Amino acid sequence: MISTLRRGLLILLAAVPLMANAVAAPSAHDLVQDTTNRMLADLAANKEKYKQDPQDFYNALNTIVGPVVDAEGISKSIMTVKYSRKATPAQMKTFEENFKKGLFQFYGNALLEYNNQGITVDAPKEESGDRTSVGMTVKGSSGAIYPVSYTLEKINGEWKLRNVIINGINIGKLFRDQFADAMQRNGNDLDKTINGWAGEVAKAKETAEQSSEKQTQ
Repeated sequence: MISTLRRGLLILLAAVPLMANAVAAPSAHDLVQDTTNRMLADLAANKEKYKQDPQDFYNALNTIVGPVVDAEGISKSIMTVKYSRKATPAQMKTFEENFKKGLFQFYGNALLEYNNQGITVDAPKEESGDRTSVGMTVKGSSGAIYPVSYTLEKINGEWKLRNVIINGINIGKLFRDQFADAMQRNGNDLDKTINGWAGEVAKAKETAEQSSEKQTQ
C-alpha cells in the first residue's frame, strides 16, 4: 500500500512541471494583450526618462517584448534562403542581434510619441493549428485609426511573433526588400549589410511612414 502511494506521489510530482507549463502557455491573444499591457504600463511610468535616454526604452522593450519574438525565424526570413544559406552561424547570430536592436528602435521611437490615444486588442478568435493572427487598432494623435495585425506561430508549444502588418504595410516584406536592396548596393557583401542594418531599418521606417501618410490622405 505504501509503495503504491509512493509511486502515485512520484507520478504526481513528475506531472507538476508539465501541468505548470500547460497553464503558463497563454493563447496568442492573451500573449499579445499581456505584452501590450506590460509595455504600455512601463512606458507610462518611465516615459520622461526614456525621452532623455531612448536606449533605456529599447532595453526595456527587449526585456518585455524580446521573449515573445521569434528573432531567429524572422532573421532568416528577412535574409531569405538566397543569403542565409551562405551565412555562417556567427553571421546569423550577429544579424539576429542587429535585427532585434533595429526592431526595438523602429517601434520604440514611434511609441515615445504615443500619448495614450488608444490601443485596443481585438476580441479573441479560434486559434487552431500552429499559425494565427491577432488584430489590434491604434488611434493616432490626429484621431486616425491604424489597424495592426500580428502573425504568430506556435514553436515548442508557445506562441511567438513572426510578422506585423501595420495599416496595410507588411513589415516582414519591407525588411526583406530592404535587405535585398542593401545587398545589391553593398556588392553582395554580407558582413557590410549585417553590420549596417541599423541604417537600413531607419530607411525602412521612413518608407513605412511615407506609405502610411499616403494611405491616410
